Amino acid sequence: MVPRFVDLTAPQIAALAPDTVAVLPLGAIEQHGPHLPVSTDYVAATEAAEAAVRVVAEAGSAPVVLLPGLAYTKSDEHHWAAGTIWLSWDTLMRTLVDIGRSLSTSGITRLLFVNGHGGNSALGQVACREIRIKFGLRTFFAHLSVPADQGGRTSAANEHGMGVHGGHGETSLMLHLRPELVHMEHARRNVPEGLLDYEHIGFGKPVSFGWTSADFGPDGHVGDPTGATAEHGKAIFEAAVGRLAEVIVEAHRFTTPA
Repeated sequence: MVPRFVDLTAPQIAALAPDTVAVLPLGAIEQHGPHLPVSTDYVAATEAAEAAVRVVAEAGSAPVVLLPGLAYTKSDEHHWAAGTIWLSWDTLMRTLVDIGRSLSTSGITRLLFVNGHGGNSALGQVACREIRIKFGLRTFFAHLSVPADQGGRTSAANEHGMGVHGGHGETSLMLHLRPELVHMEHARRNVPEGLLDYEHIGFGKPVSFGWTSADFGPDGHVGDPTGATAEHGKAIFEAAVGRLAEVIVEAHRFTTPA
């Protein structure tokens, strides 16, 4: 059984165990090329967070409660495309901080963001500090896996570390989670191999750069989804859930050294 914040009464929330970890999935509603639904990041974040919370709760490893996922986040790199619904950085920042404030009023002391969209990363880390400073919560920011454009590894060697959006990994994950929403007949390779000419600047390199998905062509995805499989997606999902379950347990007992 998954303990859900919204299914509890106010007195039950006030009586939650000390240092209960509140888990908030952060997704996105944004174009993912011609082959994936705009819900891709939201589905990934909410499904993985729910599964990890279930693992921890059923094992009794730590007190945990699942918050409803946030679907609309910072997707302005896809602002140009149909289907993208995005919040400005300051709107999302205020939203995350306000959620932290509200949780502190409810007696929650630990908040873990489970992020399914790389565009939220920098802002989410700033929000974690704001919530910590203003309301005293222990705050944590976890990815399902580190995004490729932030130094993580992509799952297909022929993507050259550039499967950052709608590529092999995300497509495999959705083939596992929502196969009926994936249109493999429209999948095509779109890897910006010209970036390999730069030593310092690029995805996963020491120097980042500002980009929108339109910089890499009209289809909106960056990577190679053509070889994606549900089996690989299942492996990605199960690994993410296992890691997140461990993170929840650590978040419950985490303290900074004196």
